[in-house]
Amino acid sequence: MLQRSRRRCEGTAMGAVVLDLRPGLGIGPFSLGMPISEAFAQIEQQPSIYDVVHVKYYEEDPLKLDIVISFPDHGFHLRFDPWSQRLRLIEIFDVKRLQMRYSNSLIGGPSTLATFVAVYALFGPTFPGIYDRDRGVYTLFYPGLSFAFPIPNQYTDCCHDGEAELPLEFPDGTTPVTCRVSIYDSSSDKKVGVGSLMDKAIVPPLPSGSLFMEEVHVKLGEELHFTVGGQHIPFGASPQDVWTELGRPCGIHQKQVDQMVIHSALDPRPRSTLCADYFYNYFARGLDILFDGQTHKIKKFVLHTNYPGHADFNSYIKCNFLVHGSDLAESFQEVNDSKQKITTSTKWDQVKVLCFLIYGFLYFFCLALFSWMSNRKVICLPKGNNLEDTHNSSCLPSPWVSIYIVMACSRLNNALFRGLLNTTHSDTIDIKNK
Repeated sequence: MLQRSRRRCEGTAMGAVVLDLRPGLGIGPFSLGMPISEAFAQIEQQPSIYDVVHVKYYEEDPLKLDIVISFPDHGFHLRFDPWSQRLRLIEIFDVKRLQMRYSNSLIGGPSTLATFVAVYALFGPTFPGIYDRDRGVYTLFYPGLSFAFPIPNQYTDCCHDGEAELPLEFPDGTTPVTCRVSIYDSSSDKKVGVGSLMDKAIVPPLPSGSLFMEEVHVKLGEELHFTVGGQHIPFGASPQDVWTELGRPCGIHQKQVDQMVIHSALDPRPRSTLCADYFYNYFARGLDILFDGQTHKIKKFVLHTNYPGHADFNSYIKCNFLVHGSDLAESFQEVNDSKQKITTSTKWDQVKVLCFLIYGFLYFFCLALFSWMSNRKVICLPKGNNLEDTHNSSCLPSPWVSIYIVMACSRLNNALFRGLLNTTHSDTIDIKNK
C-alpha cells in the first residue's frame, strides 16, 4: 500500500473541527458517491482545516483495493471505489479526534464521549446489533450508519447469543465507548461495520442521465461515441463540430513536441519546439482532442484513466472507454465479452494478447523485414512523407528503419503499440487516425 502525504504550515487543533453527520449521505463537505476529484477540491478549498492529508492505494494493483484519503489529525478517512473512483464509505477510526454534530447535538471529540448510552439517546432506539466474538466488538446499526463498541473480555457474557439488551451497560455501571463509526449508502439495506462487514458498503447509484463514467465507445480509425449524450465525434471533425457536440473545452493549448529526427551534432535547431497542432482539453470527460494546426481537423484522441500514482492523477476525471475495431472488427464483434474488448480495467498482458491476435501478421512481417535489413549496414529514406521523393534523403541505421516502418504501417494507436512492445502501464490511451 503506497502512501503519499502532504503537510501545510498552518494547522488545526485536534477536536477543534466540527462536521455535520448525515447518516446515509456523508459528513461535512464529503458526500457518498462524490468523485475523488470533488473530494480533493474540497480539501484544497479548506487548507487550514485539512492540513495533513494521506493518499493511500495498492501500488501493485491500484484497481484491486480502495483508494483512501486519510485525515490522521481528525481521525477519519474516505474510501473510494477503485474502479469508479467514487466515495463508497466514510470511516471515523478515532472518534476522540473528531466532533460531530447531529440534530443540533454534539457527539465525539475530546470533550463529548461517544458512549453507547449517549449514542442510543441521540439516535434513538434500533434493532439489536451484531457481536463479533473474534474481534470482541459489538456493532449497533442505524440506516446508513453504524457504531462499533469494544467489549472487554470480562463482559462478553452481556452479549447473549450475539445480542445485548439495549442500551448496553456493564454490571459495574459503565458503558462502552465507540471505537469506530461508519457512514455508508443505505439504499441497499446492507449492514456495514468493521472487518468483513466493511466490504458490504457500495457506491450509491448515479442519478438518471448522469454523464459521470459515461461509457465511450471507440472505433479505431473512425470515431468516439458517447453513449449517454449520444454524441459522435469522428476523426477529421472541426473545432466547431466539437464545440457543438461537447460544448466549450476546459482548456486549449499548443502541442509540445520532441522531433523524431536524427539531429546532426552541428545542427543549431532546438530539439523541442512548439508546433501548430493544438489540444482541446475536456478534464471533466477525461479527454483531450488534438487538432492539426494546418487543416484544423481532429487527428488524435487522448483518453485518460486517472490512474493512481501517475503524474496526471486528479487532473482528469476517469474516461470510461471501450475500444473495439473497425474494418478488422471480427475479433471485437462480441463487445459484451470481456475477453474481446479493451477497457480501463484491461491489463497490459491482455492488451498484448489482443493486439497480437489482430495484428500478428504485421508483427511477423516487420520481424521478417528487420531480419532482411539486418544484413545491410545502412538504408536511405527520404525526409519527406513521399517515399518516391529521393531528393534530400537521410541515411538511417536499419533498426531505426524497421521501427519507422512499423509505426508507419501499423493501424494501432500509440497505447496499443506500446503494449505490443511490452512497456509499462500508461495513464492515457492515444487513439490516432488511420
